[in-house]
Amino acid sequence: MRFVLTLMVAALALPITAGEIVEEVAAKVNSEVITKSELERSRQALRQELQQQYANDPLQFQTAFAEREKDLLRELIDQALLTQRGKDININVDNEVVRRLDKVRKEMGLNTLDDLERAVNSQGGSFEDFKTNIKNQLITQQVIGREVGSRIQVTQERIKKYYEENKQKLERPEEVRIREILISTEGKEGPEIEAAEKKAKEVLEKVKKGGNFSDLAQQYSDGATAKTGAGDIGFFKPGMLNPEIEKIAFGLKRGQTSDIIRTKYGFEIIRVEEKHQAGIPTLADAEEDIQQTLYYDDIQPALRKFLTKLREEAYLEVKPGYTDTGASGTDSYTRLVPRDMTEDELIAPKGKRGRRSLLPPWRRR
Repeated sequence: MRFVLTLMVAALALPITAGEIVEEVAAKVNSEVITKSELERSRQALRQELQQQYANDPLQFQTAFAEREKDLLRELIDQALLTQRGKDININVDNEVVRRLDKVRKEMGLNTLDDLERAVNSQGGSFEDFKTNIKNQLITQQVIGREVGSRIQVTQERIKKYYEENKQKLERPEEVRIREILISTEGKEGPEIEAAEKKAKEVLEKVKKGGNFSDLAQQYSDGATAKTGAGDIGFFKPGMLNPEIEKIAFGLKRGQTSDIIRTKYGFEIIRVEEKHQAGIPTLADAEEDIQQTLYYDDIQPALRKFLTKLREEAYLEVKPGYTDTGASGTDSYTRLVPRDMTEDELIAPKGKRGRRSLLPPWRRR
């Protein structure tokens, strides 16, 4: 989690007002400016992100960095335009900022927001800038949802046409996606194991009473993904899981939760989030994923068109020596629609919807 905080602090590349200019300006966006140091912080954050992603492939890292580095100023300009638009239409995200800060606090295993503030400051960042960055990200997401996402409609005719034309792409192996709560017994003996089992039973009772499995995983699980993934351990095909887990996992239906499973690691409770049969799914089974795929594909050109309009209406000046790749209006704005945005944030089309990634399984790998 220390890396995550470092990356978030490094990414605090926020425009400041013209009256606060104390360094070289890269671009002006209406009454705000983007400075050279903000651009450099974005570059450092990108480098850290890609170094972690391609830790074992230096060549791929260099290729990916070169490809994305050229768009950094464009992204900062786009974010500034979207944030300004959010203020113009009076979007208020103050309550969500508090919830997001509390989520970061929990993921880092900190007790209070004061502890989080000290952690941010210890990394050389400003906690106020940290909060402002989160606020601007939330405003950006809501602007995209209201101004772009709400206008996108995916018809049944398109869904059927996509299904008929892409059946082979939709083919998938038998697999389940699992979320776990693990009460570890590693290194424990006697009374400690009994206490762990009692804790597992108490957590299972909370699940049975309607408790949110993801929240309970974050709060109680000792699993590796408890804090950062709310217990989501991913997709598994037959033969990939421990036998005692696999039999139960593949015997559950989507949305079902197991009883307590005793393993060599401890006491586990699992929930099946998704379940796919081998082969080409029926249209009914594939409809939700296809709908999300088409929606995600539609939002890219729609967002590009919206940002072009904002650019045309704005006072935008890029200083000599800097390049704005968005000026041509030909670039994709995919990274302004994060994969972890919920469907409510994007105001996705109505239909059978779950709390899943916008991308279907065959594009999430």
